Amino acid sequence: MIDLEAHLRHRRDVEGRKLFVPYVSGGLDDDWVDLVRAFADAGADAIEIGIPFSDPVMDGPTIQEASVRALERGTTPGIVITELRGVADEIGIPLIVMTYYNIVFRAGHERFARELAEAGISGTILPDLPLEESGPWAAVAESAGVANILLAAPTAPDERLPRICEAARGFVYAVSLLGVTGERQSLANTAVGMATRLKAVTDRPVLIGIGISTAEQAVEACTVADGVIMASALMRLRLNGASVQEVADAARRVRKAIDG
Repeated sequence: MIDLEAHLRHRRDVEGRKLFVPYVSGGLDDDWVDLVRAFADAGADAIEIGIPFSDPVMDGPTIQEASVRALERGTTPGIVITELRGVADEIGIPLIVMTYYNIVFRAGHERFARELAEAGISGTILPDLPLEESGPWAAVAESAGVANILLAAPTAPDERLPRICEAARGFVYAVSLLGVTGERQSLANTAVGMATRLKAVTDRPVLIGIGISTAEQAVEACTVADGVIMASALMRLRLNGASVQEVADAARRVRKAIDG
């Protein structure tokens, strides 16, 4: 299993690059794992994979639609994890799963962490598990070598941010705005400010996510942040019928833009 934080730190500190993490909805279609591979070829530094859930409270219309399609195909957490087995070693970059705590709770902390580790998955994002309640899962995840990535929202007071950063593993997810995921016409005014606040209190990689919709917005976010996460804009292309290569080409354009 690839150490997520060490990998991202090396790319940031040694290779001097901004970090790019595209998203794939697990189980969306027959070719979703091919899209994971294509994103790696397009220059991703890590890849986030959504495990579909019936009540995705953080997700907007695009990811909700992708989740519904995946669930209608019979996708389960076990199927997503099984189909990812060995892929990280194949492509040479870390994989992260994003889902909701109910799935972890239902499986059991130990079982879920073990299955992730055995599949070579390096981290988790659980947006509905707050810092104050994350201790039991965080301890099990850490013992399995799985990074528990934490989110920091614009409403978080300054005194809370160091605690989030200290408890986070892998990277700190800077939420760019209040609201759900989805494409935006411009980068939220709070995005760079959120990254600035986090960078002032941690050396862990800080990546901005939610609403990063274009290469230009990614470049703007990276003026302060260590990198970006892009989800809805890429999944909208796929939902609208774009091929694996066409979606990967869109990711490649983001990679090229943030590389300058």
